[in-house]
Amino acid sequence: MVFSVGEAWSLQLGLTCSDEYVVSDEYVAKHIRSDISVLSTPAMVFFMERTSMKCAQQYLPEPYTTVGIAINVRHLNPAPLGGVVRVVSKLLSIEGRKLVFEVKAYYRDLLIGEGLHERFIVNREKFIERVRSVLKN
Repeated sequence: MVFSVGEAWSLQLGLTCSDEYVVSDEYVAKHIRSDISVLSTPAMVFFMERTSMKCAQQYLPEPYTTVGIAINVRHLNPAPLGGVVRVVSKLLSIEGRKLVFEVKAYYRDLLIGEGLHERFIVNREKFIERVRSVLKN
């Protein structure tokens, strides 16, 4: 299936992107009041969302972007401070403007996290206006 608006862009099922992140001090569990210097679950989720966002964004023209609307992941194994985490995001379904990604995170060859992440395509300017109107109320 291909989702497109106009002739300028398209997203296709099976689109797969990956990115690497270094587990620096700001991404370890001690920032959520743990005394263990391993990748925190919130940081792993951030890596998964960022990889999925960047994956979709390359196919969207201005003024479109995506916003995260759901995430359901399991954190299976640790990744140490200084380690490199590779995140793979694969587009599984397109339901109108909703995109569903399979996300997986690896430290070396070890699967450290996996799950599903949903994003929604929005017009950036209209979305910002909507946020402003909500804040006024």
